[in-house]
Amino acid sequence: MRVQMLGLCRFSYVGLRGYQVEHQSYEERRAYLYDPERLARRWFWFTEIALPAWRAQTDPDFTLVVMTGPDLPEPYLSRLRDLAAGMPQLKLELVPPMERHLAACRAAIAPHADPSADVIGHFRHDDDDAVAVDYIEAARKDFRRVKGLWKNEGKLSLDYSRGLMMRFENGKMQLTPRICHNMGVALTVFLSPDAEETALHYDHSKIATWMPGVAVTRPLMFIRSIHGDSDSGAMGPGLPWQIDADALDRQLTKRFELRRQKLERLARNIL
Repeated sequence: MRVQMLGLCRFSYVGLRGYQVEHQSYEERRAYLYDPERLARRWFWFTEIALPAWRAQTDPDFTLVVMTGPDLPEPYLSRLRDLAAGMPQLKLELVPPMERHLAACRAAIAPHADPSADVIGHFRHDDDDAVAVDYIEAARKDFRRVKGLWKNEGKLSLDYSRGLMMRFENGKMQLTPRICHNMGVALTVFLSPDAEETALHYDHSKIATWMPGVAVTRPLMFIRSIHGDSDSGAMGPGLPWQIDADALDRQLTKRFELRRQKLERLARNIL
């Protein structure tokens, strides 16, 4: 059974819906998203936290669609083009502002869905979060173990629940180990290739109302960033898990290709 892994990352996309911070017009939304200082911070999250592990995936057979607007200010539009040119898995889609956010997401994803796949593993990825370097490999492997559940309904969620909450405040970084179910990051929604939906069509906090789901609580698989630009700054419900400081720093490097000292140094200059 051939599984396509297909993700969507929104980078300051100007649409009126789909976010917890609301605006009444495209102009208000554009002014908020395209503020130069905010864009500099988003670029920091995306390139320094999200991208390292995507570049280092142990299974490179995946597609990550980066969705933004055709009027994204320079130099960021050119930078995204350069990133896509240098990373085969990264696909840039320029979607004009649309009121219906899910339709915009579908427009970005549809050109990259492979109709010859047996199943598509859809995932969403916020530009300030990270998945572990073996997320794609693990999702394919674990889907094979539970594919019978998918065959029954044509839908299945696979949730990697062990992660780190990375809070940036006043130029400092705090890591809190948490087990959180269906956070959105490292959550895969397996659908048939002809399905109209994407991962964004399902509210991750209510995903059990639409499909069966499997939670995998080991190993450490995600980082969720919390900071002043977060769409939602709450840590949310979850369970703590224990790891000493030195081991945590080693896991940060081993699992996510990140280094605490570098991130703290960059954060002091950007945030």
